Amino acid sequence: MSATSPAPSAATGSGAAPATVADAGPGTRPATGPDSTGPATGPGTRPAADGHGPAASLSGKALAADLRTELAARAADLAAKASRPHLAVVTATADESSAWYVRSIARAAGKAGLDCTVVDLGPNAAASAVRARLAELSADPTVHGIILQTPLPDGARLDDLAAAIDPAKDVDGANPLSLGRLAAGLPAFAPATAEAVVALLDHHGVALSGRRAVVVGRSTVVGKPLAHLLLDRDATVTVCHSRTADLAAVTRDAEVLIAAVGRPGLVTAGHVRPGAVVVDVGTNPTDDGGLIGDVHPDAAQVTGSLSPVPGGVGPVTTALLLRHTVDAAATAARTR
Repeated sequence: MSATSPAPSAATGSGAAPATVADAGPGTRPATGPDSTGPATGPGTRPAADGHGPAASLSGKALAADLRTELAARAADLAAKASRPHLAVVTATADESSAWYVRSIARAAGKAGLDCTVVDLGPNAAASAVRARLAELSADPTVHGIILQTPLPDGARLDDLAAAIDPAKDVDGANPLSLGRLAAGLPAFAPATAEAVVALLDHHGVALSGRRAVVVGRSTVVGKPLAHLLLDRDATVTVCHSRTADLAAVTRDAEVLIAAVGRPGLVTAGHVRPGAVVVDVGTNPTDDGGLIGDVHPDAAQVTGSLSPVPGGVGPVTTALLLRHTVDAAATAARTR
């Protein structure tokens, strides 16, 4: 997960129509030939012309395991030659779901051979104290990656506080500078959840070039950066949000549909084009301690493939956060 609690929240704002971005410049490639029409296909999808039957699972567990194996080897090499990669997670909340997520990151880091320091400032921490701690960690040469966990104390703004994170250590792409560089196509750490969606699609062989992709949610954690990552892969991208008129009419046009609003069951069968690839980013806690996504279970009868919750985007996100930390440690070792 990104530098947020496990459930990304929907951003709100004005505007009655979805924001559509299509790259019409020299970098685009026309969708021609047998791959030019119909839903995106690949090893992770199944043809679903009739729109009935169980969807193929876009599980993230195998990909996450591969990533952990790779980064564990790299972390061991860095520990032998330079220093052990070190991730710092700053929290200022009493939210139990957030605490659970932080503990899961720390466990995963330990298993992969990374150090992980959790800096708990308490739910009553002043924004100035959080900012100062982030600045201290940014200046600490033994720390290679920094995550600011949400929710934040009342009155604190994520963009304001994340600006104190050194972009070279901003492994969850929360600093506005990192987001700006991502939008400009310059090197930067992307928010891990957004990157995990694209990595999951790649792992399952889902084509993106020339495809119509719809992202439901415009947060800076998932929706907006994901739109840029999909554009970089030559998809034609529409971003929907709380003010989008007739959401279902827009989402039914998607060959690849991503739900990332933090609203359980928002996307139903009526929102999905038969045979479409659907990625569920939502991780909404239930009363019995489980997790459910933003996609209603009935959508599985229409989709060609669907990522599970849990077990889809989540494990890939955690693995990418750790890989970003190893990348940052490797860069620091080269520039000493």
